[in-house]
Formats: sequence, C-alpha cells, structure tokens
Amino acid sequence: MANVSGTWLGTYWQQGIPIRFEVTLIQSGNTLTGRVLDDSNLGEANLTGEVVGRRISFIKQYFTTSPDPVTYVGTISENENYMQGQWSIKLWDSGPWEAQRSGETLMADLQTRVEKKVSLTGV
Repeated sequence: MANVSGTWLGTYWQQGIPIRFEVTLIQSGNTLTGRVLDDSNLGEANLTGEVVGRRISFIKQYFTTSPDPVTYVGTISENENYMQGQWSIKLWDSGPWEAQRSGETLMADLQTRVEKKVSLTGV
C-alpha cells in the first residue's frame, strides 16, 4: 500500500481552467484525513478518504463556499511522489487533477536521510 502522508501541491482543471491547490494528508492504515487550500475563491476544505494499493479516493468538503462535496479518484505513482486522476461534483461537473509532493516535505525527507547516513557512517 502506498504512503501519501505529507504535503502535496497540485492542480485541478475545471472547465479547462487550471486551479492550484495545496493539500496536507494524514494516512493511518488505509484511512486518509486532511485539509485542502484552493488557490481560488473556494478556500479551505476538509478531506476524508482511503488508499488501497496504489489507488486513492477522497471527498473534499469546503467549509463555507460550496455545499456540494467533490469526489477525487486517482492513481499513485510507484515512487509515491505523484498522483493523478479525475474529480467530480455529482453528475454535473468533472475534470482531471494531479499532485506532487511539496518541496518542503522532500527537503525534510532529505535531511532525515542525511542524518541517518551520518549516524551510520560515524562521520
């Protein structure tokens, strides 16, 4: 099962217009929770979902701007740094989305690996 915990930067396309978003995911087993911040007037949303193998699915529910939940379904890359899929709002709107791990998370990961290597080699 893929591990998607961390911060991701992504884009979804609505009616051909790209909208950037940042999402922080917390994974516990197959269960996902998190927060999403859209770079639009829609603002912040809660997220709940699941990961099964390399498949991810979640529902995004905005706090104030939109009463309709947004369903996301996608696939996680083998290196667990990229995911993509389709989103939909009921039957009346849908489009593609993609996300990649945030550079901040990658830098923290690199720092941890450097510290482990230093402690293993005694340098």
